[in-house]
Amino acid sequence: MSLDPYLLREDFPILSEKLPNGKSLVYLDNGASSQKPKSVIEATNAYYTKENANIHRGVYYLSQHATELYEKTRIKTSHFFQAQCAKAIIFTKGTTDSINLVAQSYGRTNVFEGDEIVLSVQEHHSNLVPWQMLALEKKANLRFIPILEDTTYDLSELDQIINKRTKIVAVSQMSNVTGTIHDLTRIIDRAHSVGAKVLVDGAQSASHMPIHLVNMDVDFYAFSAHKMLGPTGVGVLFGKEEILEAMPPWIGGGDMIESVELEFSTYANLPAKLEAGTPNIAGVIGFSHALDYLQKVGMENIKNHEQMLVGYALEKLNRLGGIQLYGTEDLDKRGAVVSFTMEGIHPHDVGSILDEEGIAIRVGHHCCQPLMKQWKIPGTCRASFYLYNTKEDVDLLVDGLKKVKSIFSRVVRK
Repeated sequence: MSLDPYLLREDFPILSEKLPNGKSLVYLDNGASSQKPKSVIEATNAYYTKENANIHRGVYYLSQHATELYEKTRIKTSHFFQAQCAKAIIFTKGTTDSINLVAQSYGRTNVFEGDEIVLSVQEHHSNLVPWQMLALEKKANLRFIPILEDTTYDLSELDQIINKRTKIVAVSQMSNVTGTIHDLTRIIDRAHSVGAKVLVDGAQSASHMPIHLVNMDVDFYAFSAHKMLGPTGVGVLFGKEEILEAMPPWIGGGDMIESVELEFSTYANLPAKLEAGTPNIAGVIGFSHALDYLQKVGMENIKNHEQMLVGYALEKLNRLGGIQLYGTEDLDKRGAVVSFTMEGIHPHDVGSILDEEGIAIRVGHHCCQPLMKQWKIPGTCRASFYLYNTKEDVDLLVDGLKKVKSIFSRVVRK
């Protein structure tokens, strides 16, 4: 089956809105955050208007109902990603929060002086800075998996990079800069062979392709709801149950305790132990409806649609000329991202001119400054697609880039 993006667009109110300059919105910044369907918006509003109460603690109807909706989302998330069990799903504020939880709880407990943490050179800052902070505190060392010219991981020296001193390997499944999808099998197998744990940053991949967490055999997997049609402020950390059970709480407070005395406390069982305080209840309930929407459309259909769009965009951009494209040419290894630079034109200028046409792309270093420094560029222009994008969106992007070239050619002539 295939999806019909024109039909799906009717479910997203913002896509029919006019911008202040009268232009129609061409939204191509899905790598940063996706738009929300009516079902998610209505579910979030319904919580505040009809169901608002704190969860887990009240014996009255509203509290019990809100708790039921919240916990059903946990079960639904577990099934959607084929996780080990619902207790292995921890709700957080986002991917960044999930990674920091692992670094501060598992990392501080298991990483010591002289140990090594393995990352890649193209990690998002959210999967780099927390490990830098941990390494500095614990006097551990960071090592990096390089990338090949096609932006896939260079695994030629993997056995030396991941060795008996390695305690944690933290890598992305899909690059937020290039869209490159990495086969992590060798990395996971090598890490486990030396007793290291693996965290996968799934911020980009979770929203664009089917994920089977048990089959992946990852120890931790982190992603955000807002990139997959859900509300902001909601993230998920999957962890193998036995590992999460052994991890101490990172944040103390309400709802994560079993018993509290003046001088010590004992902690609740999973998942409460790692979910201190009042969470984003409305956001989690909204995320449940986002999962329903994605389930109905089909993740394989979404992946195939986006692959078609990326192939079409690469073809059109190559014809345009004066464009430097980044990422693999193998569409089977590429997600819904096209990253490029224009000869002699700063990415910020490109983004500003496209904005005048109603075209929203992301420009800059994309929270991957080390990668930009390796490429010796200030940043790239990034167009990122989702299930509601069309070939016409790509055509409008290309027309906008033609305008950029025209403007700068006049400037050069002057």
